[in-house]
Parts: sequence; C-alpha cells; structure tokens
Amino acid sequence: MHDLGLIITITGSFTAALLLGYLTHRLGMSSIVGYLLAGIVVGTHTPGFVANQGMAEQFAEIGVILLMFGVGLQFHVKELLDVRRVAVPGAVCQSAVATLLSCLLAKWLGWSWSAGIVFGFAVSVASTVVLLRVLVDNNELHTPTGHISVGWLVVEDIFTVFLLVILPIFFGSGVAGSDSLPLAIGLSVVKIALLVALTLFVGSRLIPRLLWHVAATRSRELFTLTVLVLALGIAVGSAKLFGVSMALGAFLAGMVVRQSDFSFRAASEALPMRDAFAVLFFVSVGMLFNPAYLMEEPGLVLATLVIILVGKPLAALAIVLVLGYAPRVALSIAIALAQIGEFSFILATVGRDLGVLGEGGANTLVAAAIISISLNPLLYRLIGPLEKRARHWRLWRMLDERARLRTAGSADDGGNHVPTSRDRAIVVGYGPTGRTLARLLNENGIDPVIVEMNLHTVRQLNADGMSAIYGDATREETLKGAGVESAVAFILTSAGMQGSDEAIRLARELNPNLRIIARAAYLRDIPALRRAGADAVFSGEGEIALNMTEHMLHKLGATPEQIDRERERVRSELLGGTPAMKPLATDH
Repeated sequence: MHDLGLIITITGSFTAALLLGYLTHRLGMSSIVGYLLAGIVVGTHTPGFVANQGMAEQFAEIGVILLMFGVGLQFHVKELLDVRRVAVPGAVCQSAVATLLSCLLAKWLGWSWSAGIVFGFAVSVASTVVLLRVLVDNNELHTPTGHISVGWLVVEDIFTVFLLVILPIFFGSGVAGSDSLPLAIGLSVVKIALLVALTLFVGSRLIPRLLWHVAATRSRELFTLTVLVLALGIAVGSAKLFGVSMALGAFLAGMVVRQSDFSFRAASEALPMRDAFAVLFFVSVGMLFNPAYLMEEPGLVLATLVIILVGKPLAALAIVLVLGYAPRVALSIAIALAQIGEFSFILATVGRDLGVLGEGGANTLVAAAIISISLNPLLYRLIGPLEKRARHWRLWRMLDERARLRTAGSADDGGNHVPTSRDRAIVVGYGPTGRTLARLLNENGIDPVIVEMNLHTVRQLNADGMSAIYGDATREETLKGAGVESAVAFILTSAGMQGSDEAIRLARELNPNLRIIARAAYLRDIPALRRAGADAVFSGEGEIALNMTEHMLHKLGATPEQIDRERERVRSELLGGTPAMKPLATDH
C-alpha cells in the first residue's frame, strides 16, 4: 500500500477550504476567511481530521512564490506614478504609524524591539485580494478611491519585498554579532544587486525569447509549464545561489515577464495555479492558529485590532485629507485599508522562521486577520449612510469644497483621469472580418482594441499605432488588460472559436452594460451564445439564406415591403430574431 499522506493532506485541505470558502463567500465575507478557518479545522488544535502540517507548509512555500510572481507580473509602474503624490507618502506614513504603535504594544508585553518591528510591519500591510474584492463589489475600482487604494497597495507591496530581503540580513543565523553585521550587510547587498542585474538585464533578453519559441508551438500546456518553471526556477535559484528570499526572485521574474509581449497570456494561463497554491498557503497559516489563544490573550488580540481598525484608518484619513482630497475619498481609502492579509502572513512566517516573532505574535496576526477581513466589507457599506449624515457637518462641507477647488484648479494626479473623447470596442480576432470591423469602428469614432493569439499580428498592429494585446479572450486577465470594464462593445469575429460562450459570460460579468456581438459557425450554435449573454449573433449560414432570399424576391419583382417582410421572417426562423443593433457610441 502506497503512502497516501500527501494525497490525503491535499484532498482534506482543499475540501475544507472549498466548503468554508463557499460558506464565507455566501455570507458576504472574503473567501480568505474560509481558507483560514479551514486550516484551523484540519490543524492539530481542533478534533477530527488532521492534515500533515509539514507537507502543507511545503505547498505553502509554492503559494508564496506564485503570489510574489503575480505581484511582479501585475506591477504597474504607471499606476503608481499616477497617484505617487498621495500613495507614496500615505503608505510610508501609515506604515510608520502602525509600526510605531505595534512596537509600543510589543514593549508593553515584554517583547524585543525586533519582534515589535516585524509585528508592526505585518500589521501595516493590507490584503490586495480583500481590497480589490471590496472595491469591485462597491463599483469603486475605477474611481479616484480605487486608483489611490491600488497605488497605495503597490507601495506597500514594494515595502514587503524590501523587508523580505533585509530581514534575513539582520536576523539570519549567519550573523553572529555586531562585528560581522556590516560585512554580512555588504555581502548581501552585492548578492542582491547581482541578482537584480542578472534577472532584469539578462533575463529581459532571454526570457521573452524563450516564451516566444514556446508560444510558437501553440501548446497551452507547454506555455503554462514554461511560466511556472520560470517563476519557481528563478525563485529557487535566488535562494540557493544568492542567499536571498525566494519571494524576491519570484517578484523579479514576474517583473521581467510583465515587460514582454506575453504578460497577459502569462497571467491568464499560469496564475490559476497561483490561486490553488495560495489556498494551501492560507490553510497552512490557519493550521498554525490555536483557537484557545483567543481565551489566553484576548487583550493582545483586541489591541492589535484597535491598531488595524482604528490606528491605520485614522492615519490614512488624516494623510489623504491633508493632501486635499474629498472627505468621501479619504474615508473610503481609510476603511478599505483597515484589514490585513496574505503579505502579513508571509512576513510573520519569515519572522517566525528567523526566531524573531514567537508563536504568540503569529497567532495574534491570524486572529486579527480573520476578524478584520470579516468586518471590512461590512464597514465599507457604512460609508454611504455616514456620508449622508456628515454632509450636514460644517467641517465636512468645508473639506469637500476645498477638494472641488483643488480639482478644478489643477491636474488630478489621483487617478481621476479625464474621460477620452472616443469609446472603446474590443474586437476578438483579426481575420478578414476583424480587419473590416476595426476599420469601420475607427472611422466612426470608436477605438478598436484587438485581442489576438497571433503574436506577429499583435506586434505589427502595435507598430502601426493600433491597440492590440496578445492573449486568450476566454481569460479574465486578458479581457481586463483590453479594458473590457470600460468598453462599449465586445465583438467576437471568429466563427467557431473554442470557448466563445465562456468569453461572452466572462465579459458580461466584468461589464453588465457591455454590447456583445458574436459570430457563430453554424445556426445550431446561436442559442448557446445567446444564453451566454450575447446581444446579437450572426451566422454565415443564416446571412447566406437572407441574401439569397432577398436576391430571389428582387428578381421576381417583389415590392420593398414584401422583401422586408420576408427578410424579417427568415431572420426570425433562422437566426432567432436577431435584433437590429443600436448605436454603440455613448453620450459624453
């Protein structure tokens, strides 16, 4: 009988995560809460099934690598530059406030300063997953609040990467005393500089070529495998050859792939693996938590929650208001950041492995994360009612007026971009139909964005000044990269494209107001595409029948009224009554 420990651990962990993740999602909370609770359920501190913690932690390491690879892959320098005047000082000041309060708390408890610093930085970092979920659920992602919050988190992510680099330098086992500390720091800086140089300068030339050759095989499996090998290989190589954290190597690998033509496809093909391993990461964190700790140290958990739910939001609120933004924006940002998540756990895990942060600190962070993540969506929903009451306050009106004057008198650097004068339509496929549609859309004041799986075509279109991305239209990251959330139309020009119904469903979820037009290979495919959410579906078989009917009636001397009547009857019988299309352009 083979040893089934690995399979049982994975199966039990995923099953518990699925059940509790679904339950928390249905209750309006983040699924992360469910994953952490799943870890508690399968951990050693609760009765029943017990997963192998050692194996779970190994998979959790892969989850950390892929999480950091995803951060590098989705790192937008432009987004950070757009909101740099508020995001950079805001993230720095808020992190400083949270760290200072945590250090004071740590010293009051008798912890070391190093433990307080690690604990403070872990408390200061908000969860990207939770924040994006809250912004999307409240339609705030593409507003000044969303842009500033995302830029703020980018800065915090950079802090996290920096801390993952310096923590082993200061607290690693190789640093014996103060005499060897400068030498250890200098050596580590040289190693990190060499790693960055090799990855960004050499890797930026080799990695795109490798991805190009693999993409030319048109094998999705090989492309996914290549991206995973790059993420894991560079991460492990960074640790073994340069003595730095695997997280830094994964982050740099993601940045290199991000700069290539393959960024959207890499995100869509490989990052689902990240999600699976990230679940195991959260489960492994939950396995470390002892529920009895809440009864043993309720004061520490409560004090930590005060820092997360009161200290951090007040600091963010004050900073955003001082920089001249509206109180509604400042309050929304403050509440959105009032939680901790995945990167807090990564820092806590590193601190624990280095012997800096004890089990009490790790348990406190897990408990605080579960509570703050659960409360965050509920607190965000209170912003509207609170704003209605606050409008009657003199101070609120004064701050609101100051923000309006600031916006009117200067360029908005908070991500509140002036709308463009042209709408956008996403055209999937650039064959003869796609080329014709793109030209007609452009001539009629609508910017086409081409989504194409032929890299030669994408590069040529970009060289010609047209917007085009390389990726699979059935993947969320590709559609978001094309701007589906703000587009007016989504047009599938390829007949019989595999996954057409999935692409339509996904586009409809991302933008409920989107006009979706699809092309079907056969008449029998039309009902499925309509059920998926297409507004209009056209088939070559149906259009040929319409044209032949019209030509025949015209030759037989039918009146225009008779031709129109028969055309509508044929359209109803063959195409299911595809309606005439309304104008795509919207009022500005």
